[in-house]
Parts: sequence; structure tokens; C-alpha cells
Amino acid sequence: MQMDLRKVEEIVNDSKGGIIEKKEAIVSTLSNPNPNSDTDSDAGVSNPTTPPVDAASALQLFLDHIPISSIPGIHNSPSTVLVVRTQECVKDVIKMLYEKNVSGALVADGLEPDPTTTFTTSFSHPYVGFISFSNMVLWTLQEFKKHHFGSEKDNAKRTKKTKPQGFFSLLNQTPIVSETKIGELAASFMWDPVFPVKRDQTLFHVLLLLSKHRPSVVPVTQHSNSKVVGFVTENSVNHVLLQSSGLEWFDSIADKPLSDFRFDHNDQVVSIYNDQTIADAVHVLWKKKVCAVAVVKRQTEKLIGCVRVSDIHRLLGDDRIFTDREDTRVEQFIHIDTGPALDDIDHDLGALISAGTLVLKDKFGPRMDSPVTNMEKDTLKEAMKNLAEKKSDFSFLVDECGRVKGVLTLRDMLVEFAPPCMDSRIDGGGFFDMALKESGCTIKDGTMVQLK
Repeated sequence: MQMDLRKVEEIVNDSKGGIIEKKEAIVSTLSNPNPNSDTDSDAGVSNPTTPPVDAASALQLFLDHIPISSIPGIHNSPSTVLVVRTQECVKDVIKMLYEKNVSGALVADGLEPDPTTTFTTSFSHPYVGFISFSNMVLWTLQEFKKHHFGSEKDNAKRTKKTKPQGFFSLLNQTPIVSETKIGELAASFMWDPVFPVKRDQTLFHVLLLLSKHRPSVVPVTQHSNSKVVGFVTENSVNHVLLQSSGLEWFDSIADKPLSDFRFDHNDQVVSIYNDQTIADAVHVLWKKKVCAVAVVKRQTEKLIGCVRVSDIHRLLGDDRIFTDREDTRVEQFIHIDTGPALDDIDHDLGALISAGTLVLKDKFGPRMDSPVTNMEKDTLKEAMKNLAEKKSDFSFLVDECGRVKGVLTLRDMLVEFAPPCMDSRIDGGGFFDMALKESGCTIKDGTMVQLK
């Protein structure tokens, strides 16, 4: 038996707490219908004569009652919330993020932005973008090639005759690159969009933002001003969605095998051979704009590791590795130890899935030589759990022989639970399609219409 959607809305409105408490309230009502009810409708069961709820209620039915404040780790370590100005230089920002061990920063427009100030203009916040440390380093490495005489390999050989030349040393010697303003990087599409939310907004709202605007993170701001108090990450959204396991609307989508879905990035896997160099991997990351490059054995095509965008910081920590990147095989690079556990944030669940994912170095994520994998026969839920347990934001699809067939990002998976966009050119996610059908509605030419 299925519960009438209006009854579900009534239950989630009345129940307190987060997604687990609301789920238990719904399951309890389904398991123990009112014995004194004379009609199915009174028991919360769908009745053919009951008119469907309106489309907005169908879309927002459950997730629109799960507040952002219920997400673990929403109050991040203050050290992960950094703001840089458009007028600052690339050299200064890269150095600051590296020293503070933070993977990215909000970009504010203005000479002296004050994130504690209340904005009375048409803009509710001063942030014009979010910039990634790794993307800045990748851009810088490409600029080095343009502005140094001779090939990068020749330069590296000349340098090795004296002493290793590290990244920061080379950056200081290249003012045309190091003095570039952060604002100028917008032309290279290196800024991610910023759409702040408040703590009393809902998971439904976050899924809308992730699916339509594709931000790296979603900042959470105070009600009284624009000060950022934390971030909602894809990892944290995945964790909360998995708590819906056991509800029919979630399981009907999540229990399908991966082969049933058409993910955007499924066929966009990029790989290099184990005997290619670190520089080759770095070049592919920049050119293809992918989150990771698969490393495979040349003889067998079997996956043995990967180089992620988030691993670029390792080139900065060892001058010898940076200097020898044109000669060192990538297979050697992926066996570098990931280092000790986090020291600067709490070792609780919230810290790991939210604040922890914004830490640059020494994360709890998988090693480069132990990439996360799934097979097409695995269910979407199994893949989501796999990423949650291993603190990863992507998984390689492999066959029985360990050969890479595709790659799935965490966003690919989360979008399946996002609402259908009002733009008719974009298809919606599975759960909301089903919710619309149950309510007697559908999306036609970008508009919600009621079925006859």
C-alpha cells in the first residue's frame, strides 16, 4: 500500500528532527494504520477517488522538510571558510591556501569586503565566485610553459645541475604569472558559482542548486548578515540522502543497477598509462577538465590508480618531485603515502563529510593507488554507500578484469534525486518524476501539467 501524498506532508510537518525521525514517522504510520479508520484515505493509503495534491507539494513533499541545519558538519572549522579579493595576486592566494591547508576560497568583489556586513543592495552577499587551489596551480603550470624559454623538460634538466627548483621558487621568478589578479582568472572559467543558503532552508533547495548551477560547495550564511558559517558539500548531501534508505520513494530509484541509468559523465573517463610521466597526468587534468585521470597498466589496461585534481598539492610539498615531474613515471607518483590523519578538525562524522572535504592535505580520502571502483551490476545505493564509506567524490566503473569502462561522480548520482528543471531542455531526476506521477502531474514542455 502507498500513502497518500497529502498524508505524508502532514506527517513530515508534524514530526520533529531530521530525515531519520521523519522517515521513521512515515514508516510507522504505514506499518500501523489507524484501526478506527473507515476509509483507506483516513489510514493514509492512496484512494483512487482522492484528488491529487498540487504539483508544488509533490515536488517538495519530503526533502523540502529536511532543514540544512540537520546535516552533520554544517558548522565547519573556521579555518575552512576563507575569503579572497578579486584584486589579490595569484601568488599570494595560492600560498595562503597552501599554508592554511584549505582547498578553496570564496571570492569577494571589492577592496575590503567585510563578510559580517549586512547588505542592503539588490545583492544579498558579496561573493562573486569560489576558486579552487588545485585549479589555480594547474593554470599556473600551464602559464609557466608559455613564459619560459625552451621546453619545460630542458629547463628542468638545467635546474637539476644545480638544485631542485620548487613550485614557489619558480612562481616568484615569473611575475607575469604570479602577479595575475584573481579577478582576471574569471576569463579562464576558473570560478565556480556561489549560491549561499540559510540554515533553515532545506535539502530540496540544495539539490536544486547542485543540479542546475553545479557549484563546488554551497555556503551557509547567517540570517543577520552574509557571514559564511559553513559549507554544504556533495559528501554531506549524499550522507543525508542515504538515511532515506527504507522509504519506497528512495529505494525505487536507489535500488536500480547502475546500468539502468544514463549518467552524464559515464563515458568521459580519461586515462594514461603507468609508464607516462607526472607531467602527462597534470597536462591531461588541465586539458580535459576532469576530476581525475585513471592510471592503467599498458600491457593489461587494468586500473592501478589515479591522479586527482586534489592531488596536485603534492607537487608543491616536495621540490624534487616538482623538478622531476617531466621524468618521473606516474606509477611512482601514485604510491606516495597520503600522510597522517587530520589534525586541525574534529574527527567526527560531520567533520569528515563536510569540513574534512575542504581540507587540502592529509584527508581521509582513498590513496591514489587505491581508487574507488564499482561495477555496472551494482545498484545506485551501493555506489553511494561506497563513496560515503571511502570519502570519495567519484568512482570508476570497471569490468570483471579491472579495466575502466566509465567514471561516475557523486554529483551524477545526486542529480537522480534532484527535481525536474522548469527548463524543458533539461530532464529531471527519477524520484521527482515518480512523485509527480503519483500526484497526477507531469512535466510537459517545461511546464507542470495535471494528467487526466
